[in-house]
This record gives sequence, structure tokens and C-alpha cells, in this order.
Amino acid sequence: MSRKVVRTSKFRHVFGQPVKADQCYDDIRISQMTWDSNFCSVNPKFVAMIVDASGGGAFIVLPLSKTGRIDMSLPTVCGHTGPVLDIEFCPHNDNIIASGSEDCSVMIWEIPDGGLTSPLSDPVVKLDGHSKRVGILSWHPTAHNVLMSAGCDNVIILWNVARGEAVVRIDSVHTDMIYSACWNRNGSQILTSCKDKKLRVLDPRKGSVICEKDKPHEGSRPVRAVFVSDGKILTTGFSRMSERQVALWDPKNFGEPLTLQELDTSSGVLLPFFDPDTGIVYLCGKGDSSIRYFEVTDEAPYVHYLSMYSSKESQKGMGYMPKRGLEVNKCEIARFYKLHERKCEPVVMTVPRKSDLFQEDLYPDTIGPEPSVEADDWFSGKNGEPILISLKDGFVATTKNKEFKVIKSLMQHSRPPASRSRTPPPHSPIADTRLTLGLTSSLSMQVVKSAPAHRVSRDRTVSMQLMMVMARAAWRSELRMSSES
Repeated sequence: MSRKVVRTSKFRHVFGQPVKADQCYDDIRISQMTWDSNFCSVNPKFVAMIVDASGGGAFIVLPLSKTGRIDMSLPTVCGHTGPVLDIEFCPHNDNIIASGSEDCSVMIWEIPDGGLTSPLSDPVVKLDGHSKRVGILSWHPTAHNVLMSAGCDNVIILWNVARGEAVVRIDSVHTDMIYSACWNRNGSQILTSCKDKKLRVLDPRKGSVICEKDKPHEGSRPVRAVFVSDGKILTTGFSRMSERQVALWDPKNFGEPLTLQELDTSSGVLLPFFDPDTGIVYLCGKGDSSIRYFEVTDEAPYVHYLSMYSSKESQKGMGYMPKRGLEVNKCEIARFYKLHERKCEPVVMTVPRKSDLFQEDLYPDTIGPEPSVEADDWFSGKNGEPILISLKDGFVATTKNKEFKVIKSLMQHSRPPASRSRTPPPHSPIADTRLTLGLTSSLSMQVVKSAPAHRVSRDRTVSMQLMMVMARAAWRSELRMSSES
């Protein structure tokens, strides 16, 4: 009789858990726009959310610590004349955020430390170049001040934000609306999915197609795509029967997918978030009330289902915290900011571990905030690999070795200093008393190791009282013997 072998993985027991109610952001009017973007962006300083606004588009930016009920009069970023469709914080400066809007413009904003104290309507830079609404923004992962924008005019523009100019304009590749656009790990390639049912890998500086795949999913609904490990591509889409699917592709051989899995029949577009440090991809569907997560490996079937976080309320958007913003001493491997109808709720993904020590296998060196190449150098053809940082520097130890501290304290108080003591006769009362004290101290240490806290305190008091009584008796006995002699 054959047994089913369970695949070993340190992420098998990852679980999601929402934070307590007082750590959520309440009474926020999330935007009602029907657009398949995240509607939320987050970094270790701030969380930003697109909100409903009259007379134009707006979004709010809150310090992470400003939880609870958000006042209706809170200042907003309100420079756009049309609804805001996408926002994204700069990975190299936590105070810089970009926004794209229906008014066809891209704006760059600087948020002061501590958040806004008055409405912000004047951007640092305004980038005009699209003829239709701008719904996709993505900062370059390693080059400083390089931003990609994609609009409903089927055009991708690469901006040098520092100069405020469009350096590369890719306008002859896509024949229909662009569904998604993202960079690879070092920013040397761009991956796009399009309404013309084609998946394309582009050279961003030349604007040419490196390779493409026709109909990665048979359905007519939007396809989303991201680069994963070793340059492979993960896509989410729909079958001809409107079943949601996830597939993994090797761009070196685009013929057949490495794996293709059907998930369910829901209608929401699945937004993929990939963690290169753990190899886990999280799928968050707009309108869903769950987050599925899979582990991507080199072993067939390559995309391994791990588990699913479920809740009662559906999500209108999702923010994903960079790795450097996680609480590593709690074994967090991901944190999402789930947008409800009227609030934002952080959801923490945790690997259960017994030890509170830093878990090096969960936290390899990760991408830091330092860019590796300047914009002009990158546009000239220079690539730069991400500069990695250790998360151990941000680790705060929480382990309190109470047992060791208590025992050490008892040993210091129960044993007199060696320089002040004289060796008594072998059978003197003082020697007997010290022997008794040693036994009592040993017994008290055993009590500390095994007894509950309230009993430890009581027994320690009794032991100290007993030692004082016996010490006084020994002192009186020694005085009596010396007077008789």
C-alpha cells in the first residue's frame, strides 16, 4: 500500500492573521473607481490610499502609527483634476510617492516626516506625455529617479524624474490597452500583459520586444504577470469557461507553460505579489475575501499551493509592505494592507516558530533602499544589481532568560566575597551553617526552575528568612564559644 508523501517546506504552516481593531485605519472613504490597480501603497514610514474626492482625484498618506479612526478633515494630496487610478512609493526614498490619474498626468509628491498638516496640491514634478488616463506606475528597482508609466493610450513612457522628461517612449508595440507592466529584479527588462492577449518581454531602453507569448490564458478577461525566480514568469488569468487560472512560464521556451492550475470561478482579477526572498507568491483577488499563497520552486509542478487566508469582508485593494518594514522578531514574512469599504486592515503572514531568536533561514539579505545606478547611467546602458541589506540590524530581541537571571542573582546574594571570608574549622557552626545555606540556596534554585511565579516569590521569601535565622544562631553560638574559652 503506497503512502502519500507530503512535500517538505518550511512555509507549509504559514498563516495569516488580521491585527487588532485598534491597529486598523477606520472611517476612510476608499475610492469607488472600477480599476484593477492596488489602490494602496505602503512603506516602513507611511501607508497611502486612494479615496473618494469631489472635484478631482485625491489620496491620503498616513504615518503607520496613526491608527484608529481617521478624521474626515484629514489633509489629502489633491492636485489631480481627475480621479487617481494608481499610486506607488519610491523604493529609494520613503517620502516620495508617484500618482497617475484620469487627467492623463503623472505627479511626483514629497510627503514630510510625520505626515501632512495641510492639503498638498503642488507636486514636486508634473509629468505630461500621455494622451489618455494613466493607470499603471512602477519605479525602477535599482536605478535612481527612473519611473515607468503606462496609459490607456497603449503607450509606455520611461521618465527621468529628476529632469522631468520622458526619455523612452514605447508606442508601437501594444495594439490595445495594457493590463499590467513590471520590471525584472535588476530592471533590465519589462514584462507586460495586454488586451490583445499577448504577453511581452521588452528591452526598456530600446523599446523592442525580446520575446512574446500569444494567449497565455484563453479567456478574454484581464491577465496579470510578474517576474519570479530565475527569470521565469507567473501569470494569472481566465480560461475560456471563465475559471481563474495561475500559470508559470519559461521565457526561453514560451511554447507550453511549466504548470497551469485552475483555481475557482470568481470574476475578480487576481493581483500577484511575489517575494523573491522566500519564493512565495500571494494572489489577492479584487472583490475576494481571501488571499491564496503558493511556493514557487524548481521542482515539478513548480507552483505548490500552501494555504489560504480567509475573512468575512471582501477587499477593494491591497498594499504590500517591503521586506525591510516587517517585524522580524515576530517571524513576519509578509504584511498586507487590505482595503475595505470604509477602512484599511493590516493582515500579517507569519511562520510559526518556537524560538524568539532571529530566524536566518527566513530572512536572507533583502533589497535595501539604496539605488545602485543613477538615472543617466542607466539610460546610457548601465545595469545595476540590487544592493542588499541584512534584516538582522533591525531585529529586536524579545527573549528574557528569567531563569538564568534569577539563579545568577541568588548566587550573588547567598555567597559572601572570597576576599573577606576566613576558612572556619571543618566542624564549626559557621561551616555547618554555610553548608545548610548552600543546600537551601540549591533548593531555592530548584524551586525557581519548576514552580509557578507566585510560588517562586513565596518560597524565596521563606528561604531568605530561614537563612537569616540560621546565620544569627551561628553568630551567637560562635560568640558563646569564644567567651567560654
